[in-house]
Amino acid sequence: MRASFIILLDEGNTLFNAGDMQGALCFYTKALKFSDSQAESAVLHRNRSACYLKLEDYTKAEADASKALDVDPGDVKARFRRAQALQKLGRLNEAFLDAQRCAQMEPTNNTFKEMLRLLGAQSQKKSVQMSSTDARVQQMFSLLLDPLAQPSDRQKAAQNLVVLSREEAGAEQIFRNDGVKLIQSLLGSKQEEVVLSALRTLVGLCTGHQSRVSLVNELGMEQLCGVMGSGASAVSLAACHLLQVMFEALTEGMKREIRGKDEAILPEPSRELRSMLRHLVEMMPASSVSGPGRDSAINLLVKQVPRKSQRNPDNSLTLWVIDQGLKKILEVAGTVPEMSEGPPLTDNSHMSCSVLLSKLYDDLKSDAERENFNKLCEEYVQRHFGRPGLESKLRAIQTVSVLLQGPSDVGNRTLEMSGMMDAVISLCASEVVCHQQVAVEALIHAAGKAKRASFITANGVALLKDLYKKSENDQIRVRALVGLCKLGSAGGTDFSMKQFAEGSTLKLAKQCRKWLCNESLPPTSRRWAIEGLAYLTFDADVKEDLVEDRNALQAMFQLAKSEDKTVLFAVGSTLVNCTNSYDVDKPDPQMVELAKYAKQHVPEEHPKDAHSFVEKRLMKLLEAGVVSALVCMGKQESPALTETCRECIARVFLALVERQEDRGTVVAQGGGKALLPLVSESTDVGKTKAAQALAKITITSNPEIAFPGERIYEVVRPLVSLLTLDCSLLQNFESLMALTNLAGISERLRQKIIKEKAVPKVEGYMFEEHELVRAAATECMCNLVLSTEVQQLYVATGNDRLKLLVLYSGEEDERLRKAAAGTLAMLTAEQPELCARIPGTTSHWLEILQALLLSDSLELRHRGVVVILNLMQAEKSLAETLMESEALEILSVLAKSTEQSPISRAAQHCLDKAIEYGIIKKPEEGGEGNEP
Repeated sequence: MRASFIILLDEGNTLFNAGDMQGALCFYTKALKFSDSQAESAVLHRNRSACYLKLEDYTKAEADASKALDVDPGDVKARFRRAQALQKLGRLNEAFLDAQRCAQMEPTNNTFKEMLRLLGAQSQKKSVQMSSTDARVQQMFSLLLDPLAQPSDRQKAAQNLVVLSREEAGAEQIFRNDGVKLIQSLLGSKQEEVVLSALRTLVGLCTGHQSRVSLVNELGMEQLCGVMGSGASAVSLAACHLLQVMFEALTEGMKREIRGKDEAILPEPSRELRSMLRHLVEMMPASSVSGPGRDSAINLLVKQVPRKSQRNPDNSLTLWVIDQGLKKILEVAGTVPEMSEGPPLTDNSHMSCSVLLSKLYDDLKSDAERENFNKLCEEYVQRHFGRPGLESKLRAIQTVSVLLQGPSDVGNRTLEMSGMMDAVISLCASEVVCHQQVAVEALIHAAGKAKRASFITANGVALLKDLYKKSENDQIRVRALVGLCKLGSAGGTDFSMKQFAEGSTLKLAKQCRKWLCNESLPPTSRRWAIEGLAYLTFDADVKEDLVEDRNALQAMFQLAKSEDKTVLFAVGSTLVNCTNSYDVDKPDPQMVELAKYAKQHVPEEHPKDAHSFVEKRLMKLLEAGVVSALVCMGKQESPALTETCRECIARVFLALVERQEDRGTVVAQGGGKALLPLVSESTDVGKTKAAQALAKITITSNPEIAFPGERIYEVVRPLVSLLTLDCSLLQNFESLMALTNLAGISERLRQKIIKEKAVPKVEGYMFEEHELVRAAATECMCNLVLSTEVQQLYVATGNDRLKLLVLYSGEEDERLRKAAAGTLAMLTAEQPELCARIPGTTSHWLEILQALLLSDSLELRHRGVVVILNLMQAEKSLAETLMESEALEILSVLAKSTEQSPISRAAQHCLDKAIEYGIIKKPEEGGEGNEP
């Protein structure tokens, strides 16, 4: 036990001294299990506190230092570390007391004295600031409470309160001056601007402060949900944003340990979270809640309930919401807006319900949990379907329709309930338009499911054709058309698997484009036309016709930018098909031959899906304004913008930046900025596609223009994410090229790359067999060694990093030689101690350097001369070895070059250094000159 403690402690200390804080932290934590006394534990807590300070986790640094001081109050190191942590946490008075105690224990320590001086100045500045802020807060309160004040003055005061709440000092003063109650009264104002200001002030108070989550109790979630459920769109969104901030504060509170005064104020986070979720669930079926307010509640549930990562074993919130609120969500899903009963909905409500139900179902961990979900849904549908009266049956069919769009497995099970499909087909012939509409939509959603497609093709095609031809209602006709489109595209991209006769899909697509451009139709009906195109564009002939129809494209883009969020996935899918940015598995030629021999079906690619056709389609989409449409789609705050939808957007962006000449257009229209959120909020495939698109842009565009300001630093992480074995060699290569570009811009960017742990990955790719990837990795390293931190990796003994560079400088691949020789030149200039190690790397080092000097490439020649100059300047013995070789003769020839180039000047410096050492004589003294 004792031996284990000492080994772990020593290893932790070694890693700490080497700058590996995470590694040191791990060993100190392990050592705690083997410590025999409180004194040993105190040392480990003190050491961990130092690690946390370096890692900028000041809460944990303060906690560990406090544990060390609990054992030994006289531990000056622990007290100083706690003072540093408290200073960073803004608790200046406590930090001052700790620093003062340190100075008393070691009166001659200048570090302690300097810290005391700084803390004194900071405390005084904060005191003045708080005093000034307090006066401003009181002034705003007076205006807001004055019944005689002008409405415009009260409005300005409310807006000023928002500004104050965004400053820490202002937020604290508002909180201390009982401002919460005042804000509560403002929420009842009839002035929309005042209500908005009150909500934004609360956002400022709550952002990042777990201790202020008690605002939820003081204000009451009921009032906030009431505000969110109001008819005013801007007010509803502001309330939604506030609740989002509160949720984030609570979930953050569940992750980290709360100490000190915060612990006394903060309620138990999970209990508070469930309280907030209960209010949102109660909003679902409430008739008093507006459509936009209900959509906001659904959006919050989508964002807050399912686990962020499947690796997290806790899905208790999902189970709780299913238990408490699944039936309420299904009530919204089953509401038919045209019928008198049911809560008010928007055009997006059903789609939002589908997304929420799908998210909840996907978050379940076991068959038992999924079976319970299925059972609850079936019971709800059966209860309504079994009741007498048509309205109940319509509600059941509408619920099934929503489930088919969401958790389709659940939708299929409810669709297979006895009599359900017969009722759907029967109602398609109803004379009541809204009944017919519900049934046709259910039929369309069912047609996309493999189990049902053959049944509907056999029984529903004639019905849909009849509806399309004979119905006098355009809304029914366009839905029937989409049903036919869906069935007509069952073969996907397989040219040989077509359901309908030759030319039928083109006719369907033409009619879809006609509906799409018909502005007299409501947006919901035009949206169905895009849904039809999303299926039909599997056919390359349809793609070609669509991109030629500029009016149809622009009508589609306008709808993508509209308030109707349900159109997002249909537009995304259509664009993925038109750009051929879907994944296609190329069959093995031998397997194809075997399949033909066995008379099995072999998929065929359409001739118009060839690269030349796709490239022309991309150009036409760019001309029509596809980038601005994609940018707007990515900004939507809606459950309809699912991860799959984001993946579609990322795929299209990647296709659009494939040609180098198009990248400037994409960046100029906001494509670079739009890609950044997609690398964190998408499917795994979508994140990779977005990261690769960023890499392509960064390679050929000026990154500082493509990603101005602080945005450029956001590009680093997604690029580093491409440096894995899961990604293709092309993605690895493009990432390395892009990182090379970034590493050459500034030290701050290099530090960001280092912080993202890219250096070991880049080193790994320097050993890659593929010559382009190997060269790109070495080029990246050439720029990274501008950082002292990376140089120290080469200075450290016991590794072959330097040897690799020397050997690569002698490779046949010119690009690799340039990169390796450039890195070597940089290192030998910045770290002269490396020069003496070069002869020990390989017995061929002299030949390699001489080959560089004799190269036809001026760049290689220049790098070689610089390396030799660095070697000669570092040590006289190295200069002697070089001058005894053929290098002397080569340098003499290079120095006599008539053109005063950097190469000739550097060669002359080498000779001058040799003369200075006395290794060779000056030309005038020795006749022939450079003679040793």
